[in-house]
Amino acid sequence: MALFHVNAIGDKWRPRAPDAAGLSDLLQAAPAGQPIPILIHGYRYHPGVAGMDPHDQILSPTGLPDKGLPSWPRHLGLRPGAPELMIAFGWPAGGTLWSARAKASDAGRALAGLIADIRARAPDRPIAILAHSLGARVVCEALHALEPHALWRAVLLFPATFRHETARALSSPAGQTCQFVNVTSGENRLFDLAHAFLVWGMLGKPLGRGRAIADGRWRNLPIDCARTLRHLAHLGFPVGPRQRRICHWSSYLRPGLFALYRALIAAPQTLPLSALTPASHAGASQVTGRSSAPLSSRSASAACPPARAACANSAP
Repeated sequence: MALFHVNAIGDKWRPRAPDAAGLSDLLQAAPAGQPIPILIHGYRYHPGVAGMDPHDQILSPTGLPDKGLPSWPRHLGLRPGAPELMIAFGWPAGGTLWSARAKASDAGRALAGLIADIRARAPDRPIAILAHSLGARVVCEALHALEPHALWRAVLLFPATFRHETARALSSPAGQTCQFVNVTSGENRLFDLAHAFLVWGMLGKPLGRGRAIADGRWRNLPIDCARTLRHLAHLGFPVGPRQRRICHWSSYLRPGLFALYRALIAAPQTLPLSALTPASHAGASQVTGRSSAPLSSRSASAACPPARAACANSAP
């Protein structure tokens, strides 16, 4: 897989390295039909700032294992010299939470421009996104500026967005034709509550608490749910259970998750959304009647009790 590093500069995207291979050449070399995954970091990263540059950390080919920062590209299948294309998208998410949220709007338009440029050069390529935390807000902002079918699938890891923001993005032309996987866990609840309090004074409803969509394009994936973990293991994706009561990064630190994400966004034979939901969970992932009805936290807990078993492998 070729790794193409880009950054959002205002509302435009630019290659990180001016002398890097061009997007057109990389797309031409990539195998036909291969999804193009775009990886988006969350809060506190800032391209070009020492110690905060995501391209030197989680979006690099090696990560920083000594600091507990895995390489997303490597775990998603990056292999030197392989023709498949993967894009690492950096944006200025440093500073205060409020400034980072504001900059996510410009970054979303930059992301939309990148996706539009890919589609102009390779209109038949499916484009997928893996975004953590505030990176999900970047995705939501991009959907407003995209045409239908521009984005095929988005996997949101502990998204730092609110239900009303997401509902608007889902109602956009591009949002209505995109598939979504919402990775959630009680490990992130404290961060959800803190985000809601700081931004909306607890009036906003965090997306991480779960939301049900009736038309099949949305799946909640509660990775602290024992039933969900058993189902994923049955599919061939064993995932370690929660290891800490509170952790904002376990959606990519838990053992086994990257194999699942690769099958969702980067493998030639991708995993259909319908496969993610156990048969007994149909009511928890989809609702009938009012399609915008949220899944209550009480019903979600009843359908999916938290996993309590200890994990054999410890995450950094």
